[in-house]
Amino acid sequence: QRAAARVPELAVKRAVTALTNPAAKNPAAGKSCEAARFEEIDDSSKIISRWTKTSAGLIHSLTSSHGPPVPPVVVLIHGLVISSRYMVPTAEQLMQLCDVYAPDLPGYGKSYKPRRVLNLPELADALAEWMETIGIAKAHLVANSFGCQILVEFALRHPQRVDRLVLQGPTVDPEARSLGRQLLRLIINSRREQPALGRITRADYRAAGVRRAWATIKMALADPIEQKLPHVQARALVVRGEKDPIVPQSWAERAAQLLPHGELCVIPGAAHTLNYSAPRQLVTAIRPFLQLVEP
Repeated sequence: QRAAARVPELAVKRAVTALTNPAAKNPAAGKSCEAARFEEIDDSSKIISRWTKTSAGLIHSLTSSHGPPVPPVVVLIHGLVISSRYMVPTAEQLMQLCDVYAPDLPGYGKSYKPRRVLNLPELADALAEWMETIGIAKAHLVANSFGCQILVEFALRHPQRVDRLVLQGPTVDPEARSLGRQLLRLIINSRREQPALGRITRADYRAAGVRRAWATIKMALADPIEQKLPHVQARALVVRGEKDPIVPQSWAERAAQLLPHGELCVIPGAAHTLNYSAPRQLVTAIRPFLQLVEP
């Protein structure tokens, strides 16, 4: 039985190793330590890169704003190991309605890489410090997958910074909190996502490195999100893709019911990563909840 139990763990470790190599040189290294720095991410997008100096290191974010944040502000939080890059399609849909920011949390994407992998409370506090530094007093926060676990922790530790929450594809389903079942669901979901998402994922896992990626996976599995949801006081919308195998309908309904001010929205025909694969449908669904109107 012990050998059988290790099979999923070994499979996940091999998958992570295949996605990564030893942590790449931190792209933030050598950047100016000015409060903020901007770069265009490509010629076709109006989303720009911004570097913000915090007490622990440089935080990279993608944003639609060239100046100080102006309410309403939406902050997009990435999922498991992946960076904010896969939030660009949703950011581009939102930028006509509000200022949008999508940070790489410490250890991921282009942000600084602490030697020790930060736990959920530390990631939540790092997000709060980044918001304070950049001048965002309060925001709507939208997350995908593991990012929802970070946001729930954030809402409990820093409720004064939360306007409304969107938990898109919140993990981990308590009825499938095992490496084997999650790996199977991830494989099924990967066949339902756009191929380009795989290329982003592989690059971001390489940037994080095997040790950090594996530690983050274990962190996600160990987090009892269902015990925290009843303590979230902000209004929250749970969003699920109809064809999302990672977040089944039963768990999405339970998550919405556990939230004191929770609602549920299901987007037809969509898989797990709505922010990348179905951004227009996602923004159409969350816009009334966030009370966003065109200026």
